[in-house]
Amino acid sequence: MLILVTNDDGIHSPGLRVLTQALKALGQVVVVAPDRERSAISHALTLHSPLRATEHAADWWAVDGTPTDCVNLGIHGLLKAAPDLVVSGINQGANLGDDLTYSGTVAAAMEATLMGVPAVAVSLAADRFAEADFLFGGRWATKLATMVKTHGLPADTFLNVNVPPGRPHGMKLTRQGKRRYADAVVRNTDPRGRNYYWIGAGELSFHDLEGTDVHAVERGWVSVTPLHLDLTNYAAFERLRHWDAETVHSEADDTNERPR
Repeated sequence: MLILVTNDDGIHSPGLRVLTQALKALGQVVVVAPDRERSAISHALTLHSPLRATEHAADWWAVDGTPTDCVNLGIHGLLKAAPDLVVSGINQGANLGDDLTYSGTVAAAMEATLMGVPAVAVSLAADRFAEADFLFGGRWATKLATMVKTHGLPADTFLNVNVPPGRPHGMKLTRQGKRRYADAVVRNTDPRGRNYYWIGAGELSFHDLEGTDVHAVERGWVSVTPLHLDLTNYAAFERLRHWDAETVHSEADDTNERPR
């Protein structure tokens, strides 16, 4: 296999090194990662300035852009052939529930899927990180990469994987969980009397619902959540269908009220 590895923690992240070493068991691994931390940057793509890529070592590239830039540039510019798989991670911190919408780690896997390449995003769901935790993450990333190689993935689908700290019990297929949002913005005053704001400083928690990624990880299981590029809520069609009729009637009324 030819595997493209990226992340949002930057080229010097220990999780990136562990993941790369683990995936070498499956084939050639090429790293194209941001030159510095780009956490919570989501699916941002650099369009209004050029990108620079520096080769730190053989098959190790640092890009002054986002994780999405790295995947796009890797597939279309730096790799000599299209990769068989893209693996993003190992992220230092969980990407569970609604948080995955902010995640550069998850967005990198999404970008690969848009490019037609199977992809897996891997995160370590721990506040403190031990080398052993990353090693378990690397092992599970390799297991899941092997499964993707053997069985493939459904169309327009990629995997969001969260590994608990310590030795996992195994893996569970899960759905995306749900955050409880509190007052997450802190306001303070700088020495010159001006207000400044810090986002994400409040206490946040999750709904502990069975079958979700949160529920699995908190009980020591690796959560594997299949995510789909199509964000359409098909179940909402029936509920919103009457809007079409109301719009038609409204337009007819507007026409009748126009002066002649």
